[in-house]
Amino acid sequence: MSEAAADRIRVAVVDDHEMFRAGVIATLRDSFDIVGQAADVPGSVAMIAQTKPQVVLLDVHVPGGEGGGGAEILTKSRAYSPATVFLALSVSDAPQDVGSVIRAGAQGYVTKTITGADLISSIKQVHEGYAVFSPKLAGFVLSAFQGVPAAGADSAAPAHDEELDRLSAREQEVMRLIARGYTYKEVAAELFISIKTVETHVSSVLRKLQLSNRTELTRWAADRRIV
Repeated sequence: MSEAAADRIRVAVVDDHEMFRAGVIATLRDSFDIVGQAADVPGSVAMIAQTKPQVVLLDVHVPGGEGGGGAEILTKSRAYSPATVFLALSVSDAPQDVGSVIRAGAQGYVTKTITGADLISSIKQVHEGYAVFSPKLAGFVLSAFQGVPAAGADSAAPAHDEELDRLSAREQEVMRLIARGYTYKEVAAELFISIKTVETHVSSVLRKLQLSNRTELTRWAADRRIV
């Protein structure tokens, strides 16, 4: 084995979709040493214990075990391979999915819309100790770890929110997407409306909530855990 090959980052891939897993491995093979793959919770824990990869690409929704998915894999694997770093790679951008694996100890979270080049870069970054998040996730990830109470706390968000009730159903849809980091163009495509209509809804949302800009809107939504 050449010195360059010996220095390659050792990566494992966890995903229950065989074709997607194969595609990811094909994308990464020239840049990393792929040491293992798995499709369920117990198989993943066993694979990580045996191969001790430096980085694991981890899907959030993985069957088996006690139903905890990626977070369960991460938690159970820690004792067997404490130096392994986990990067979540999921189709989901739901706050509860992001929060579950980040709180379990994942170093980052990217969505499956990521390009091959960006995924390779993300793996290298988490291996070097950096936290990596898809741009659309960064806002509420930061808010989630800057004093927002954990679920079940006495200060949990109330079931009835008078400020939220000021918004129409469509305005709430637009608000959630904008708070997740979507551009006006992306919101328009997602909701099948014009960019001009998106702009109108955003202006109305900001006015009704007495907010000044998108940053304040993102924090407002994250504080209520409604992103």
